[in-house]
Amino acid sequence: MRLADFIAQSMEPILAQWEAFAATLLPAAASMELPGLRDHAEQILQAVAKDLRTSQTREAQREKSMGRGPALIDATETAAQTHALLRARAGFSINQLAAEYRALRASVLRLWMDNCAPEVPDLDDVIRFNEAIDQALAESVTFFSTQAEQNRNLLLGMLGHDMRNPLQAIQVTASYLAALNAGERVSEAASRLMRSGARMHALLDDLTDFNRTKLGLGINVTPASVNLADVLADELDQLRAIHPDRQIELQVNGDSQGLWDGRRLQQLLGNLVTNAIKYGAQDTPVRVTVTGDVTHVHIEVSNCGPAIDGTMLVHIFDPLTRGTDDQGAYEQTGSLGLGLYIASEIAKAHHGAIEARSDDTETLFSVSLPRADGSS
Repeated sequence: MRLADFIAQSMEPILAQWEAFAATLLPAAASMELPGLRDHAEQILQAVAKDLRTSQTREAQREKSMGRGPALIDATETAAQTHALLRARAGFSINQLAAEYRALRASVLRLWMDNCAPEVPDLDDVIRFNEAIDQALAESVTFFSTQAEQNRNLLLGMLGHDMRNPLQAIQVTASYLAALNAGERVSEAASRLMRSGARMHALLDDLTDFNRTKLGLGINVTPASVNLADVLADELDQLRAIHPDRQIELQVNGDSQGLWDGRRLQQLLGNLVTNAIKYGAQDTPVRVTVTGDVTHVHIEVSNCGPAIDGTMLVHIFDPLTRGTDDQGAYEQTGSLGLGLYIASEIAKAHHGAIEARSDDTETLFSVSLPRADGSS
């Protein structure tokens, strides 16, 4: 018997084995009843049987083997794709999803071969069946991964939002303790609380901005006519207060008036300078240069110290990328590895560009921002 006909005639025994295996995929399957365990399995098998009955060229076979099977007409999702979404929402892991297809493949072929004995099964059917299962698996994995990423991004967004209220309470309480002037020990403790609260607030801001970009929303900017030199000078004053042991220099050349989001560009500069302080030589200054030309304003942040490895430099603006210390160990605390990524996204939001270069003499980050309608 050809495999397509066997699948159609033996649907119930096949589904029973699918259900029995799905029930072992704990903990997600523990509370599921039969309809949930069998979810879309029958439709997937019907699609496989239909594929087996459809003539196929060598080119079509090759495309399908690479996960590029033909799209369904008048269908937004295949059964395999819908199955993946529901499994992701039910709490299954991607490994459990793949295991379902592995078990399905084995059970169908085993039942069919037992049915064919003593005759030899059609080898072309075996090949075509494996192709169809691989295609369904590829569709499922793609949709499962998309759903899992969306769930993760929503969780990050809720986390960043919900942590702000208790953090604000901590910061207000610390400010109140500092204002009491209740002795040196209390004042020092209040200062530590305020510094830690400010650092946590910055991490939440990074998390929120990262989440916006992953959801396709980009960095939110509200441009206004500002003098960039004044805006950046204010940010550097705050950084000097946070890092009193480090020298931070500012040089301004030309006109720095333009249409930008001043708060966002302070964030961009703060991320670049903080990075330079963290990884640059401690006994040398961090230099910030702002240069205005006819159409753009350019910001450069430079520091001396060990050169950034060429492999890391290529990915320096990727999210969740962190530098190494003098011993080559990756930084473990105080950062999510999002600072440079967010700086690049802020530059993009202003239709600007950012790049980095590094050698044994200097590491330099340069940002180019068009003046837009705010040029003077």
